[in-house]
Amino acid sequence: MRREPCVRTGRAPMDLLPDPAPLATKLENTLLRYHSIADSEWRIARKTKDAVVWRKPSEEFSGYLYKAQGVVEDVTNRIVDHIRPGPYRLDWDSLMTTMDIVEVFEENCCVMRYTTAGQLWNIIAPREFVDFSYTTSYEDGLLSCGISLNYGEVRPNFVRGFNHPCGWFCVPLKDCPSHSLLTGYIQTELRGMLPQSAVDTAMASTLANFYSDLKKALKS
Repeated sequence: MRREPCVRTGRAPMDLLPDPAPLATKLENTLLRYHSIADSEWRIARKTKDAVVWRKPSEEFSGYLYKAQGVVEDVTNRIVDHIRPGPYRLDWDSLMTTMDIVEVFEENCCVMRYTTAGQLWNIIAPREFVDFSYTTSYEDGLLSCGISLNYGEVRPNFVRGFNHPCGWFCVPLKDCPSHSLLTGYIQTELRGMLPQSAVDTAMASTLANFYSDLKKALKS
């Protein structure tokens, strides 16, 4: 059954948070459009035994939109539970150092604040993000998507990054429902004074490592 776009609960609204329902709908439609981009528009950025990572110029900012895809040996719901905001993500994601849920609109819709570790021998310093997250049904599986918000004060010693529309499609394999095809679209604007080559290297490596870390977590 398809989930309805999230709505505010009876709690008092937080001044700078957007109305979640139209944002969720717009975000979902953007991810569906990315998912329909022709294969010929993508260029391979990295390939490992766990995943393939492609990229193309982003329409949102001067960097790249990355696409990652790989088969994960588990059922769709369990995989998405490990990816979306919740008790699992912080335990296995080697890049994420803290995560706090700022506001819950519904079970499938929230705002979270999280921090990431430094990368490439700290050429890329620790980052902080505040993201709107929404999970809904897609075909026989799920889509978990998000976008950053300009909300709240930046923590000391962190640079505030920004995730343009991003998300993960997870669907069971037709010939093997106990395995799932996981496809992600990520376009992170790290901000700060960074050489573009360092950003490109970090993004491709991070996405490849995401799959290997996720697989280890699901087996434990």
